[in-house]
Amino acid sequence: MTAASASSGTRQGASLRGHADYGLLSVETVPGYLHGHPQFGDLVDPTRLMVREVGDGNLNQVFLCRDDGGQRLCLKQALPWVRAAGEGWPLTPARATAEARGYQAAVILTPETVPTWHGYDADRYVLAMEDLSDWKVWRTALCDGDRHEGVEVDLGRHIARMVFGTSAMGLDTSELRRRRAGAENPELCHITEELVFGDPYSGHERNSFPSALAPDVAALRADNPLRDAVAEARYLFVSCAESLIHGDLHTGSVMVRSAHADHRARAQVIDLEFCCYGPVAFDLGALFGNLLLAWARARVLGRDPDFIAWLAGLPAATWTAFASEMSVLWPHRVEQCWSDSFLQQWLTGVQAQAFVFGACKAIRRVVGFAKAADLQTLPPALYPAAARCVLHRARTWAVGARSLAVEDLLAR
Repeated sequence: MTAASASSGTRQGASLRGHADYGLLSVETVPGYLHGHPQFGDLVDPTRLMVREVGDGNLNQVFLCRDDGGQRLCLKQALPWVRAAGEGWPLTPARATAEARGYQAAVILTPETVPTWHGYDADRYVLAMEDLSDWKVWRTALCDGDRHEGVEVDLGRHIARMVFGTSAMGLDTSELRRRRAGAENPELCHITEELVFGDPYSGHERNSFPSALAPDVAALRADNPLRDAVAEARYLFVSCAESLIHGDLHTGSVMVRSAHADHRARAQVIDLEFCCYGPVAFDLGALFGNLLLAWARARVLGRDPDFIAWLAGLPAATWTAFASEMSVLWPHRVEQCWSDSFLQQWLTGVQAQAFVFGACKAIRRVVGFAKAADLQTLPPALYPAAARCVLHRARTWAVGARSLAVEDLLAR
């Protein structure tokens, strides 16, 4: 017997039906869908299923399915619009194909740090994967003041393995070009170009911030050295296709838990719909920028000094894990003519680029569209101080990227 979720989820499912010719799912129709798709339905019993819609992101709907035998499955379906903005902002659901491509690469290169992958229905834009509902969103954990030791190491290694396995380091050039040609994701890349590198520095209607920050935002938009750094970062994002990147690797795209006896990684990377070929530094920068948000929140809340110090060390620990894993993989590079000194020079450049990308990602969360809970859930009286902290620190990263050390990013 099928059980629907709460009435709010049912109403939402009803409102979505009929808006897409590929057939949007609802909590009521998921069991029938699974029955007709045995490649997924064999993972759970569609006749005895509990279904919940839990999508709380900006783009998709997500269904958690559990049968009365305890078997679980997660289905994620792309909507034909930006969920956070409503039907007035249409968006191709083909972005799910890019996400599937990212998972298919990750389960080969770094299976410990992505959910178990069950496949993709390209006709309905539905991805099927492991249900991680017993894990916690890292952003939520950081907002709650929880420490999950080693997550930063898992993420640094994850990025390195994806970089090496999808770039000229690990692929011959013919295969690399073939993969690049088949990995276009233009609509989602355009969103990144506008929301991260464009809107915050203009008066676009998508921007929003409290009036108390108006002088700070005006100063940001008049800051020519900052704007030059942002323009350089945008050009790099548009023109550099080094490796397959996540494209939106913030703390809300990572699930965490403490170490378990099954020896799985402590981090699981999810939500790869922005996946594309791009600059290696972008994913690292996205993490750095979102860790800045968590750090600013902890400071204005007066969290335990040890927790703040731990947060301050996360960018450097992530970078160390990334660089160390790249060194481990380096002997297996395709072109042995690339020397060890070349690797070190390349890493130096990637680090500086990551600082600027991190600055752009942090500024966007204060000024632009789609905020982050780190700041939005602060008491209103504390928000301006945290936001100014983010803007000031981000400006330092962007303008001083070539002279900063990663250990200095969140130094007092």
